[in-house]
Amino acid sequence: MNLSRLIPIFDNSVATWALEARLLRWLTLIWLFVGLIVLYSASYPVADARHGDGLYYFKRQIIWVLVSLIGFNYIVNLPLRKILGISHWFLALFLLLIFVTLIPGLGKKAFDAARWIAIGPIPLQPSELIKPFLVLQSARLFGQWERLTWRVRLTWLGIFCLVLLGILAQPNLSTTALCGMTIWLIALAAGLPYKYLGGTAVGGVLLALLSISIKEYQRKRVMSFLNPWADATGDGYQLVQSLLAVGSGQTWGAGYGFSQQKQFFLPIQDTDFIFAVFSEEFGFIGGIVLLLMLVIFTTLGLIVALKAKNPINRLVAIGVTVVMVGQSLLHIGVTTGALPTTGLPLPMFSYGGNSMIASLVAAALLIRVARESSEAEVVPLRRTPPSNGRQRRMF
Repeated sequence: MNLSRLIPIFDNSVATWALEARLLRWLTLIWLFVGLIVLYSASYPVADARHGDGLYYFKRQIIWVLVSLIGFNYIVNLPLRKILGISHWFLALFLLLIFVTLIPGLGKKAFDAARWIAIGPIPLQPSELIKPFLVLQSARLFGQWERLTWRVRLTWLGIFCLVLLGILAQPNLSTTALCGMTIWLIALAAGLPYKYLGGTAVGGVLLALLSISIKEYQRKRVMSFLNPWADATGDGYQLVQSLLAVGSGQTWGAGYGFSQQKQFFLPIQDTDFIFAVFSEEFGFIGGIVLLLMLVIFTTLGLIVALKAKNPINRLVAIGVTVVMVGQSLLHIGVTTGALPTTGLPLPMFSYGGNSMIASLVAAALLIRVARESSEAEVVPLRRTPPSNGRQRRMF
């Protein structure tokens, strides 16, 4: 492979890509650029207070972006069949690491949830990194469902259940719900019988209700979501501050860098509630523009899926679209009070290397599917000069 292709601005092959692939690439880079601008503003006060350097989080995010972009460009130039051929190994690795986070002393806790493990100075969040590979393996399973034996089917369904149970045990209900929803929608798109899908959906809802009934903090989040103003300085504090930020933005916003809620009123403003800072600074219009960007991304993702001739490629496109757009909508729903408070980052906006890697890998997979779905595999017809009175054609 040409090493220059690992750097987006030097990838000369882009001009030969299909239209959908080029549009998705530009949309991803714009999404990333806007996300970095918003993160710079949202993280500056807390970085300055904690580390004496307002650029502390921004500079680290830039490093993760550069690393992620190398992987991004490698994937968009790699045949999808090769990626699918190794996806199960990555899924197994991150599944193992998910259960490692549950071991006392090995898993790093934050907000009473053990979701990270440290490899030297690098924190890994397996539940984030596993998402694109969960999409790939779900597409492989359901894309060839009819040709597989029940032994293979049940084995992989069992592995998916282990993934969901492992993430739920951390505990991380929001990521569990997102991953479960992604697997279920990929199975739906693959045309699995409704009796299987219906039973799985009921089981997922019951599992969520069981988790909420067992975990007191999850139950409090649901109750505070229903009426955050009843305990505005306690369990409802985070949501109240988020709503104040969103409401303060009004139509056009307070202006870039002028958010007041990020000045230590709104907790976790650079990760789980970064959309609230965005809304305060860019207002209702900014929020609408971001939603329009998600609509365009969804439309392109569905066009790519419809054009895909290979059923596995089609399901990969659908799965990536669900993960990227679904997670974004869940994050926005939480910050605006439409959904109970959870800990989902906004893709390519929120601070965190693991989320950035997962987001750009997922986007790269969708672009790769777009390239393979739209670029005609035509063998050119070359003519050779006549020889001995005959004209030959080479295919």
